[in-house]
Amino acid sequence: MDRLTSMAVFVKAVDLGSFAAAADALEMSAPMVGKHVRFLEQRLGGRLLHRTTRRQSLTDSGQAYYERCRIVLSEAEAADALASDQSSQPRGRLRVTMPSLLGRYCIVPTLLKLAQKYPALELDLAFGDPIADLMEGGYDLAIRTGELNEQSGVIARRIARQRMVVCGSRAYLKAHGRPRTLDELGRHQAIVYRRSGRVRPWLFPRDGLAPHEVWPAGRLRLDDLEAIADAAASGMGLAWLPSWLVRERLDTGALVRVLGDNGEFPYDCHALWLPTPRLPLKVRLAVDALAAALPKLVA
Repeated sequence: MDRLTSMAVFVKAVDLGSFAAAADALEMSAPMVGKHVRFLEQRLGGRLLHRTTRRQSLTDSGQAYYERCRIVLSEAEAADALASDQSSQPRGRLRVTMPSLLGRYCIVPTLLKLAQKYPALELDLAFGDPIADLMEGGYDLAIRTGELNEQSGVIARRIARQRMVVCGSRAYLKAHGRPRTLDELGRHQAIVYRRSGRVRPWLFPRDGLAPHEVWPAGRLRLDDLEAIADAAASGMGLAWLPSWLVRERLDTGALVRVLGDNGEFPYDCHALWLPTPRLPLKVRLAVDALAAALPKLVA
């Protein structure tokens, strides 16, 4: 067996806490993960892991070997990245996780153009609004919107800024009145976006101060932004949505912007990746392509 591959499998099994999790991340069977670890143990003449049916832990020698393996693998990745840079041709699998709608409408078209330009580049794309762990999921890149307080140990680059707007249908505004201030807004029915069981406030800019928060109240709670836009267009309440998502509905009059330009809140979009001695060419080109294309798509 290839020793470097076995080291990578061993490190993944330690990082994720089980052979099964490592197998899922590496797209191999759990017995094959065990085979790689046993190959290293036989080569070294000692156990690297204590394993029971419920848990696993490193032996003392396993801990030392794990730390050295991480260094060796990091150097190997840096060497591969350097060689790829020299050829100026990104290659191999690029794993990206992204929000569902932003990904479908804005990110994927950009990445597909990149894949068309570089035939040796493979795309493995995951869609989901819950924030995925880069290391646990084995992702090269994550695209996320909003504050990054929950993220630590990652590199972040802002690649776009979308504008959040409050909107509603003409029928709703005719029946319930048009709010002119944030205080009036709080008295209206809202269609609430709920992600991972959490309701988030609507944010509004204030010069030199933290954003003003309005906590929406309503009888509809959805975890899909496009479904919220549809519900707002049908007159069920007001919604706080990215302007790019409702652009066509605003142009046709299906939705009307409330509060004017004063109610727009800039919502940052970031690319996130794990620290590495040398950023792989495939990741760097993807981030650069998104930073060039996204501002126009979400304006």
